[in-house]
Amino acid sequence: MLPSDMHVYDLIGIGFGPSNLALAIALRERRARTGDAVDAVFLEKQPAFGWHRGMLIEGTTMQVSFLKDLVTMRNPASGFGFLSYLHDRGRMADFINHKTMFPSRAEFHDYLEWAAVAFDEQVEYGSEVVGVTPVVVDGVVEYVDVVVRQGGRSDELTTRRARNLVIAAGLEPVLPDGTAESERIWHTEELLDRVTGLRDPRRLLVVGAGQSAAEATDYLHRTYADAEVCAVFTKYGYTPADDSSFANRVFDPEAVDHFYTASDEVKRMLMDYHQSTNYSVVDLELIDELYRRHYQEKVAGEERLRILNASRIVDVACDGAGVRSTVEFLPTGERTTLDADVLVYATGYRPCNPLNLLGGVGEYCLRHTNGTVRVERDYRIATSGAMSCGIYLQGATEHTHGIGSTLLSNTAVRAGEIADSIGERLGSLDRNPYAVR
Repeated sequence: MLPSDMHVYDLIGIGFGPSNLALAIALRERRARTGDAVDAVFLEKQPAFGWHRGMLIEGTTMQVSFLKDLVTMRNPASGFGFLSYLHDRGRMADFINHKTMFPSRAEFHDYLEWAAVAFDEQVEYGSEVVGVTPVVVDGVVEYVDVVVRQGGRSDELTTRRARNLVIAAGLEPVLPDGTAESERIWHTEELLDRVTGLRDPRRLLVVGAGQSAAEATDYLHRTYADAEVCAVFTKYGYTPADDSSFANRVFDPEAVDHFYTASDEVKRMLMDYHQSTNYSVVDLELIDELYRRHYQEKVAGEERLRILNASRIVDVACDGAGVRSTVEFLPTGERTTLDADVLVYATGYRPCNPLNLLGGVGEYCLRHTNGTVRVERDYRIATSGAMSCGIYLQGATEHTHGIGSTLLSNTAVRAGEIADSIGERLGSLDRNPYAVR
C-alpha cells in the first residue's frame, strides 16, 4: 500500500497509439457534451508518438478509407477528423483533386501525430508499464496500481493509481518458433530502421505471403538494384485481399453487435469466411506489379526477383557474415541452400495478452473454457464480484467482438463506447481523487 494521500486517476491508459488517442479525443468531446471531466493519464513506452514507423515505406497507402479515422464514424463534426487535419495543413483542395479515399501511410501517420499533439499534457512518453497490482479496500479491489519504468531505466520505477484501466498495448510481432532476431534476422516491423545498416547486399530473403511481405519484397527490390530478392511463402501465389463492398460490411459498427451476440459456432464461421479481408492477403495492384516485374526480368534473362512459392524455410544458420537458409519446395521435398545478407520475416502480429500484464489483477478476471478472458460488450473485462475497478481492452477482443478488433475500422466508435462506459461508472462512484477509503 502507498500513502493514503496518493493521487487517484479516474483512468490510466496503457499505450498511446491510435486506439487510446481516439479514446482521449472521445473523453474530451464527452466532457464538452456532458460537462463530466475524466482525470486520465496515458503511459506510452515510446519516446514520442509513433505508429508502425518501420513500415512507412514511400508510396504505400492506407488500406482503409480516410473516413475511418479517429473520430468520423462516431462524430463527423469533430475537429479531430482527417478533413480537419487537411484543412489545418492547407491541403484540402489538393487532397480532393487527388481523387482517392486512401491516403498515403506517411500522410495518415502525420495526421495521427497532429491529433496526438493536443494531448501532450496527458501523455507520459518513455514510460513502460511493467506491472499492475490490485488495491483492496474492505475486501474489494477498488483501484489498481500501475508500476512504470521511466526512460528504460530499471532503477527508476514509479507508481500510478487509478479507478479504471484501459489496455491498448498494440500488437507484438510474431517470429517462427525458435527464431530470434539478430543483426541478420529481422521482422518487418523494423524494416526501415534496419535497412540503413545494409551495404551493397547480394541477396535478401523475405518470408511471408501477406501485405507486409509483398511491400517489403517490393521495397527491397526497388531499393537495392544489384541485389537478388527472394520471396519465400507456402502458397502458390499471393492471395488478393477481399475489399469488396459487401465483404467490408464485416467491419461495420453494427457487425460488432452481431458478432458479440452470436454463438461460438457462428463466430468461428464468420472468422473463417472473412479471413481474406485481413489475414495473409495482398492488394491486387501490388500483386500485379510484382508479377509484371518478375516476368519482365525473365524476358530479359536477368532474374533478380525470385518467387519461391509452395516453399518453406526448414533451417537457418546465422553468423556475422550473413544467413544461410535451407528452403524446401513442398510438392517434391527438394531442398535448396541460399546464402543471404539478411532474412526478413513478414510473419504477422498478435495482440498482446492482457493477462501477461495484469499480474495479480488477472486473478479477478473471468475466463472462457479456452483460457481467454471474458469481455463485456462495452469492452470491459468481466470480473468477479470482488473487483469494482474497470479493466477495458482495446485490440485483444477479436474472440468476442470480431475481426475488426485490431484494425482502424471501428476505432472511433469503440473509443466512444468505452468513454461512455467509464463516464457512467464514475458517475456512480465517490469522486474523491485522494485517500483510499
